Amino acid sequence: MIIPNETAQDMTRIRRSFDATFKLQVAQMIREQGLSVAQVCRDLGLVDSAVRRWLEQYDAERAGQPGQGKPLTPEQQRIRQLERENQRLREDVSLLKKASAFFARELK
Repeated sequence: MIIPNETAQDMTRIRRSFDATFKLQVAQMIREQGLSVAQVCRDLGLVDSAVRRWLEQYDAERAGQPGQGKPLTPEQQRIRQLERENQRLREDVSLLKKASAFFARELK
């Protein structure tokens, strides 16, 4: 079977991942330094759609909203961590309440 040249190139692409610090720096370059998305993408070899998602996340976080995806700013990362911890503690309290009610019935 012959694979068209375009498809063969697409198959060899490796999906890159970037940490939150890098994404934050890219978003800040665009928003605070006034660089264009296209220029930053060309200079850093990034895909336009990914950078635009990072910008949406950055803008949402700056507006005090959680945004979608992994948080970029340290504050949002800490908020998400505390929310997970809070949820786990609520579940623990609920379990302990049920256990104490069970043992209270057993003692009667």
